[in-house]
Amino acid sequence: MLPSGVRLIHVRHGETDWNNEGRLQGQLDIPINATGRTQAARNGETMKAWLEANAIAADGLTFVASPLARTMETMEIVRAKLGLSGEFPVDGRLKEISFGEWSGFTYEELSAGPAQPLVRARKRDKWSFRPPGGETYGDLADRVGEWLSTVSQDTVAVSHGGVFRVLHGHLTGTPWHEVPRIAAPQDRFAVFEGDRVTLL
Repeated sequence: MLPSGVRLIHVRHGETDWNNEGRLQGQLDIPINATGRTQAARNGETMKAWLEANAIAADGLTFVASPLARTMETMEIVRAKLGLSGEFPVDGRLKEISFGEWSGFTYEELSAGPAQPLVRARKRDKWSFRPPGGETYGDLADRVGEWLSTVSQDTVAVSHGGVFRVLHGHLTGTPWHEVPRIAAPQDRFAVFEGDRVTLL
């Protein structure tokens, strides 16, 4: 779905305290922690070296982030490592999947209450499951796919684990039922080109 020769560089936001606790963040605005800032700096430094090795000018790239605090701070750190500063656009279509009423809980907490049958249902079919008031992975794939159709030049996008997974599905042909189980590291970034993805 990317135009020929166009690269999409995807960075997941750095770790948050809620990531560390296993809490469902979804679209809640949780900031990155000290570990997350270290991860973002590492990704920026590695990206700088990769861009230089491939003779790509950082100031010629398009930058866009999810409008949540954890992605925006990650982007600021990455751009600083690339020698860039100033504002960058945000796009709400790059927000994380919404967990609705489950936001803020761990699966252990949900399993200890009346939501236990729903937690089991999600384990059986993560792709189609909709948390109360939330989104399915299919919903997420639709809105991210809409954004992806607008990418026309080399772009750095900072967003979320769920967004990375559905981008992986759109661009590599990974079967949709497998997409929710794709690992989404925070200390590496992905380069999509054609139907290939490279983690750096």
